[in-house]
Amino acid sequence: MEYALLQAVFLPLLLSPIAYIIGRKVGPTPAMWFTFAILLYTTVLVINAALSGTVEEHYPWTEQFGEFGFLLDGLASPFAIMIYVLSTILVLYSKPYMIHKFHEQFEEEHHINTSSSGQTSVVESSSLSNYVNAKSGLYFALYLVFAMGMLGTVLSTNLIEFYIFFEVMLIPGFFLVAFWGDGPRRKIGLMFLFWTHAGAVVLLLGFLMIGLSLGSFDFVDIRESEIPQDIVMISAVAIAIGLGVKLAVFMFHIWLPYVHGSAPTPISALLSPAMIGIGAYGIFRLIVEFLPATFAELSIWFHIWGLVTMIYGGAMALMQDDLKRLLAYSSISQMGYLLFGIGSMSALGLSGAEMMYVTHAIGKGILFMMAGIIIVKVGTRSISKLGGLAGKMPITAVCAVIGALTIMGVPPTSGFMGEWVLFYGALETAIEEGSTIRAVTFGLGLVATALTMSYMLWMLKRVFFGKTPEHLENVKEGSWYMTAPMMVLAGFSIVVGIYPDIFFKTIIPYMNGVLGV
Repeated sequence: MEYALLQAVFLPLLLSPIAYIIGRKVGPTPAMWFTFAILLYTTVLVINAALSGTVEEHYPWTEQFGEFGFLLDGLASPFAIMIYVLSTILVLYSKPYMIHKFHEQFEEEHHINTSSSGQTSVVESSSLSNYVNAKSGLYFALYLVFAMGMLGTVLSTNLIEFYIFFEVMLIPGFFLVAFWGDGPRRKIGLMFLFWTHAGAVVLLLGFLMIGLSLGSFDFVDIRESEIPQDIVMISAVAIAIGLGVKLAVFMFHIWLPYVHGSAPTPISALLSPAMIGIGAYGIFRLIVEFLPATFAELSIWFHIWGLVTMIYGGAMALMQDDLKRLLAYSSISQMGYLLFGIGSMSALGLSGAEMMYVTHAIGKGILFMMAGIIIVKVGTRSISKLGGLAGKMPITAVCAVIGALTIMGVPPTSGFMGEWVLFYGALETAIEEGSTIRAVTFGLGLVATALTMSYMLWMLKRVFFGKTPEHLENVKEGSWYMTAPMMVLAGFSIVVGIYPDIFFKTIIPYMNGVLGV
């Protein structure tokens, strides 16, 4: 199909004003179905293109920057598929959660007026529905732009284009947090903007060094041999730091627990699984593929950096009482796994790292949805105030267990396949190189998986099992809008766990090619 990728990227952007108008005029449900339809159509386009092998599209742009294009290959397709599958599923989940959120905010804003003037409830209900309509239109419009920015980034074929999409993701993300987050949301939204923008600027410096020394920003023209030796290392480090902020790896992770803890839950469920992993995509594409010799020098540092991140994120997750912050620290730890795999320098280690992106998207997507259902139905995020919810919310509990097993890497979930291949690759390199450091990091990496298991099981036990506190006696299961998307992802985790070749058959040949195996 012609222009499939162009459509997949730009349709959500072009139709986002219509989602806004539908929301304002008709309300959240039609806006939700409209958004869902667009994303479903574009997801089908992406999956269809991925099934047909490598797809490339090029469009003329400006002379200074080169060509504007999209490329869906063995590296980009798992990222692209997971980003759009999650975005599509979470549209449905968004509706009940965001309506709950709008009601809360409406009460906050109008609380003072009603007590002083004692207005009639009729006026109140009509102004409430107008408020909800206006806000839901804006929410779904921003949501579409956010999804588009993520997809555009992983399909880019040009450094400047990559940077533009990378920044486009930030803007709707900022507004979604600043408008509808919890706690000091504007402050946290700005923190998100500053941190990720600062990372993007460092990234841009790396891009400019490469582009100006080569005279082209197109991916096809990037040859490491032609970049001056003194520049190539500096630009690789700049790119690694810029993407490290997006990945929220150790030292650059400060913003993430705040942003994921505060963001509206459907957005946390996109930020954590889909968006931050794009940093790993950037490292695969821009350093592993384009700068192989520099990557060989840096790989051991990535490996150690990943290990530190795994352990730090896991240890911090164990200490949290806020459910969403626990999941946020868990995401930091999981991004450590990706970096650990990238640093393994083996085709299998790299393939496992990319598979970890897929499984993290599935598992963490489920767990953030679970947190959202608990926030809406129970009204608290504090783990110490929860307990025994499995009897009250059986569907949520079963899905949450599958999500947790996916993150822990227990068969038959998809997490097992990602982790097993990742550690296999890491050990392979350690043995081949006879490297003591790599052998030690491999061993410590296994210790980090024990940390992952401990915080996940501890969380499940305290939230779903044990005695039900009295104030939770009347809690009910979430609506179908919220439970069905979780069930879809839980099923997907098991399908990929049993048949991982859905993704591996494109990932492994690609990684072999990159490392020249």
